[in-house]
Amino acid sequence: QVQLVESGGGLVQAGGSLRLSCAASGGTFSRYTMGWFRQSPGKEREFVAAAIRWSGSTYYSDSVKGRFTISRDNAKNTVYLQMNSLKPEDTAVYYCGVILYSTRWYSRDDYDYWGQGTQVTVSS
Repeated sequence: QVQLVESGGGLVQAGGSLRLSCAASGGTFSRYTMGWFRQSPGKEREFVAAAIRWSGSTYYSDSVKGRFTISRDNAKNTVYLQMNSLKPEDTAVYYCGVILYSTRWYSRDDYDYWGQGTQVTVSS
């Protein structure tokens, strides 16, 4: 059983920055692929970014590429999402997820555990 707790959301003006954190417990963090997804009202949960276990590779959705950065600190069992140049369309609840075995880091259905989510609101 893996527990995930997100933090760092809030209200920010367009063009501003936020850093989200996701602390994991209950497992061997370095073995897991970690991902960030987001969900706006009336929309499905969509992929934002992933940090792949072992390799250190990172992947981003086209909508955030060049503005967001995912990173992980295995010593602290924490994954981060640095969000710069925020836009109103980035407004959503952001969720941290963990994949235990699958390599489909882009597929929300392959994630085994999720955090409770943190609200990010970007005003224009």
